[in-house]
Amino acid sequence: MPKQFSDADALAEDIIRDVGSDLVVGLPLGLGKANHVVNALYARASADPYIKLTLLSALTLEKPKPKGLIERRFIAPVIDRLFGGYPDLAYAGALRNGSLPSNVSVIEFFFLAGRWLHVPAAQQNYISANYTHAASYLLARGMNVVTQLVAKRIVDGVPRYSLSCNTDTTLDVLRERRAGRASFRLIAQVNSELPFMPGAGDLAADEFSAVLDSPATDFPLFAPPSEPISDTKYAIGLNAAALVRDGGTLQIGIGQIGDALAQGLILRHREGAAFHEILTRLSPARPAIARESGAFDIGLYGVSEMLTEAFIGLFDGGILKRAVDGVVLHGAFFLGPKSFYRALREMPAEQIARIQMMPVSFTNALYGDEEAKRRARVDARFINNAMMATLLGAAVSDGLEDGEVVSGVGGQYNFVAQAFALRDARSVLTLEATRQGRKVQSNILWRYGHQTIPRHLRDVFVTEYGVADVRGQSDADVIAAMLAISDSRFQDELMRTAKDAGKLPRAYEIPAIHRDNNPERIARALKPARESGLLPSFPFGSDFTDVEQRLIPALQVLQAAQRSPRELAVLLWQGLMHTPDAADHEALARLGLDRPKTWPERGYRALVSAALVRSRAV
Repeated sequence: MPKQFSDADALAEDIIRDVGSDLVVGLPLGLGKANHVVNALYARASADPYIKLTLLSALTLEKPKPKGLIERRFIAPVIDRLFGGYPDLAYAGALRNGSLPSNVSVIEFFFLAGRWLHVPAAQQNYISANYTHAASYLLARGMNVVTQLVAKRIVDGVPRYSLSCNTDTTLDVLRERRAGRASFRLIAQVNSELPFMPGAGDLAADEFSAVLDSPATDFPLFAPPSEPISDTKYAIGLNAAALVRDGGTLQIGIGQIGDALAQGLILRHREGAAFHEILTRLSPARPAIARESGAFDIGLYGVSEMLTEAFIGLFDGGILKRAVDGVVLHGAFFLGPKSFYRALREMPAEQIARIQMMPVSFTNALYGDEEAKRRARVDARFINNAMMATLLGAAVSDGLEDGEVVSGVGGQYNFVAQAFALRDARSVLTLEATRQGRKVQSNILWRYGHQTIPRHLRDVFVTEYGVADVRGQSDADVIAAMLAISDSRFQDELMRTAKDAGKLPRAYEIPAIHRDNNPERIARALKPARESGLLPSFPFGSDFTDVEQRLIPALQVLQAAQRSPRELAVLLWQGLMHTPDAADHEALARLGLDRPKTWPERGYRALVSAALVRSRAV
């Protein structure tokens, strides 16, 4: 049986006595970090320069840090409500402010998107890795400790521990340890909110060297709230939903587009005629790739590195029902809102048994029992997000052309490779056609100085404006297809560049039906479905209150106006002329602006009042 501890500092001392002063500690990606154990080890290393501590990690989670008066007043209560009891990881703050001790290093292979830009120490110690290669890289660096958050259950008087949210790399390194190819101590920290997931991650106590189990070290799980789905993301999700075949296999990436996709699949299953009508309004030109709009009579089988709340929606909606050995969904890690964790905890045993957590080598790759995987993963659709794409079909998903890393490769390349290795499988990369900085910029470019997926693995791209099926196509045909799903404000310049490079015939013209690619058309196309409740902003519920949900679109209006001094002045004038009604007064009170005491507060009151009116008119 493992040693039992109720104090993290005592456990850290025991680890150092057992392993020595050169600690190479693996921390699971995202949710599964044993925060108290990690913080105790970091505190010991900070106090003793003779201890060398290397933390090998991915997706370090940090509480949001709001800026500006309005953002602070809106998000601070949300942070307290959702993250108030979550213990900060001490190494993250030190890494960010440059105070990490010289005897401590932090190495990650995946970042929380955008959070570590312009932090040299984090950027310099980043490892670019496919998710399936991460475990081998950890072991190659001499990893001698793994600390993991676990769920606990007593079975016939004996404790069992579930790896729960992070079977991903832990099961893979445990396999190496059992084979004698690795040696490390597995340390557990018990968390009462973590769902006990059955399957390969349900471990006997003797797999662990020590367990931290105490009410004093229990804490609420990191639970990022679901964000509202914009028209752009809904359009992308709906276009992608038409590519999924009944009886097939589904993988979904991280983010709101995954939620939009899931809601699109549910709408297609329950309201086929309405789904078809929305698609027709979105994309009047029938794409080259066949579109599906029928119900899921056979159902889907899910195999995804990340298990999200969207999958639970598909499970509850009767869409995830094609079983493989009794299982309808295999995942490798999960992260989501509180309602998602609660749904997994409260799921009846016969239902949770149909959701199994597996190593990332299972979900993200075909090698290892390849024949069984090929039989299971029929008509697979691997749907993942990209930041940008080139006209020639390369995708940019993880970094910038100056070398800075935004997030990480993760499993994207793994799933693209599977799509080409499996019969009738497709890789679907989704992206918004534009992004808003100081000015609107196209996310479809002629070239970019960094690529995540090379052009020779181009397959299917989806934007809010439609679908480009570019697998096996000539360069000129690929360019034409990508132009058709680009924003019309940038089509002429992109087309001219391609022609100047000799990659597109001089006589080529973009068909007129693709010349109206603009946000206003998307908003008009979705408006009837939005108003009828078919496309709710939060299809799977929200941790935001009703008042906060009313404020979110208004604050987005305000944020957009702040990019233009003229537009901000117009919004201010409209607000000064407007008398808030009862609902607006409630929203203003939530921000502490119902009774402004200073001139800045009076200005913000006027701006938010006008933004509330505008957001209702959209």
